[in-house]
Amino acid sequence: MFNILAAWRFFVGIGIGGEYPAGSVSCAESSGELKEGTRNRWFILFTNSMIDWGFVIGAFVPYVVAAAAHNTYYSTIWRTSLGIGTVFPLILFVLRLKLKEPEEFNKNSMKHAQTPYLLVLKYYGWRLATVSLIWFIYDFSAYSFGIYSSTILANIYGESAPLTTVFGWNTVINIFYLPGTMFGAFVSDWLGPRYTLALGVTLQAVVGFAMAGAYAELSRPEVVGGFAVVYGIFLTLGELGPGNNIGLLAAKTCATGIRGQYYGVAAAVGKIGAFVGTWVFPYIQAAGGDGTASAQYPFYVSSSLCALSGALALLCLPHVGQDTIALEDTRFRAYLEAEGWDTRQLGLRKAEGGPGGAAVDVESVDPEPVVADGGAVEKKE
Repeated sequence: MFNILAAWRFFVGIGIGGEYPAGSVSCAESSGELKEGTRNRWFILFTNSMIDWGFVIGAFVPYVVAAAAHNTYYSTIWRTSLGIGTVFPLILFVLRLKLKEPEEFNKNSMKHAQTPYLLVLKYYGWRLATVSLIWFIYDFSAYSFGIYSSTILANIYGESAPLTTVFGWNTVINIFYLPGTMFGAFVSDWLGPRYTLALGVTLQAVVGFAMAGAYAELSRPEVVGGFAVVYGIFLTLGELGPGNNIGLLAAKTCATGIRGQYYGVAAAVGKIGAFVGTWVFPYIQAAGGDGTASAQYPFYVSSSLCALSGALALLCLPHVGQDTIALEDTRFRAYLEAEGWDTRQLGLRKAEGGPGGAAVDVESVDPEPVVADGGAVEKKE
């Protein structure tokens, strides 16, 4: 059974790997058509917030099914839970058929051009590496903690607890994702995604170190509710920071023509981080032995990585303003022109709803600027 579940998970991964980057990229490009000052929040509300709602529903549905089955008939519980999970992708498939391409994609797509990968790497290589590393670090912690949250709780309420107790507390913990992502969506517009990410991971590191230090007190069975709240705050700050903003930064720190591939690479590196994290997590716990240290070590490691990702965001990524997508496309066109690449290849054909690949006048555009705070363009050092 576990072998076939692993095989199914592989195919699910292919489907998510195809939809996740495409959906996020399309959302980022469509957000440019919305009211200035609200674009980041709408991107987040329709991407990471939906993922977090999925985490909550994904934990709550098995709870309801287990309760209906009176914590018996395990085969019925897992089959029913997985079956319910197939409904949502089918709905998404139908909605996808009616979706139109955003205006930025129509004008700047490289669908009919051979992507100049060497030029792209020269221009975006360092930025892509930074975004990918931050995503790797976030998924390393987030997915491993998510998968092993039931194990962490089992250490408190015991391994003999019924399924409804396990799924119930998992649902409670996952609910803490929601205030982080919902409130954080607005903070991202107020502060910008780079500063919001750094703020979130810094606060998360503080809470993580505090949890590790006070774990002996928090892990007592009679205060399991207190542990869930503190652990939930830890997760909330993770969503306010990198959870919301790493996808936003991946989608808006590059030009439209290569956005799908850029985002896909960063997301893939993030999922490698998730795999590595889930594989390494038990070893981190084992390094602490059989005592309290086995539960403290993961929080020490995660909190240290939070501090590292915050520093990377502040030092290595550009500011992302409300008009960054249009400005990035203009700068990238200018860069390609300066390198002798024919930008008339960009855009969809007229029959596809595009401008016909018409060239844009970029003679007066500096290919090297970066976006400064407040959305203005300044000369790159």
